[in-house]
Amino acid sequence: MLTRRRGSPWTGVGTVVAKETADHLSGILIVLVEVLVFLAALFAIYTAIQAIRAAIGESRFLFLLLMTVAQPPLPFSFMDLLGMLVPVFAIVLGFDAVNGEFNRRTMSRVLAQPIYRDALLLGKFLSGLLTLTIAFVSLWLLVIGLGLLFLGVPPSTEEALRMFGFLVATILYGGVWLAVAMLFSVVFRAPTTAVLAALGLWLVFLLFWEVITPIAATAIAGPPETILGPNLHYLELHQALSRISPSTLYGQTALALLQPDTRATGILLYTRGMLLGTPLPVGQSFLLVWPQFTGLIAGMMVIFAIAYIAFQRQEIRA
Repeated sequence: MLTRRRGSPWTGVGTVVAKETADHLSGILIVLVEVLVFLAALFAIYTAIQAIRAAIGESRFLFLLLMTVAQPPLPFSFMDLLGMLVPVFAIVLGFDAVNGEFNRRTMSRVLAQPIYRDALLLGKFLSGLLTLTIAFVSLWLLVIGLGLLFLGVPPSTEEALRMFGFLVATILYGGVWLAVAMLFSVVFRAPTTAVLAALGLWLVFLLFWEVITPIAATAIAGPPETILGPNLHYLELHQALSRISPSTLYGQTALALLQPDTRATGILLYTRGMLLGTPLPVGQSFLLVWPQFTGLIAGMMVIFAIAYIAFQRQEIRA
């Protein structure tokens, strides 16, 4: 059994981050996934540009339309595509972060260096988060460049702030799924099992959660409508259950930031649709989605903490 040495438990975090980030950015699998995400996103942007060129001079938010307009032959907008592809990218980054070291029989040798378990796991997580940040900042700048090139107008300050908020939300969303992938990498020794478990959970939240939540809410709180009117307990429970899904939190955040006329999320959004009207100031839109931002950050931290505890309890022999 390897014993802990004296010194800071975070010694070596920078070394792990540098090494793992270099591996991520040069690994063929990561590069292929990045290329697929970039191509799909850029195709969505290109089709949106063709659709909104005629709206120049009619809309204040042309750059936001780039991210929200869906145009055939692609039935998804840039925002929708990121909601589907970001988890896949994050899972590929993290599904073999820990079990890969065990399978290559390098875990004991790594921990024999002045690097502790704390530093190893945190370094791997931060390297994945840094890789996500590099990829999506590059994509964000590329979208702005394409908008300048094809639309011929620069983004306003409000559009830039909203797009930056959307970028931060995208990185946090990826961080949640990176933490999920690393948790399964700690729990399962087989990388295949870890990646299938993570992708299975992603599919549950993406495809089935909107079906599961009303059924569960009805079973616990009763039907959504009673003889006295809407069942508020059902509505509140439905909202709470739906927000367990990272996809729901990310979708609500993206909607409020990229469509400024969205004036409410949650119960009103699900029961009556978006409340549309005069576009909200950018500060009000950020206040509207602050609970969603907090939920993404809390989810990422809680899942990583569970992975950390599980990793600390594992026995590692030389």
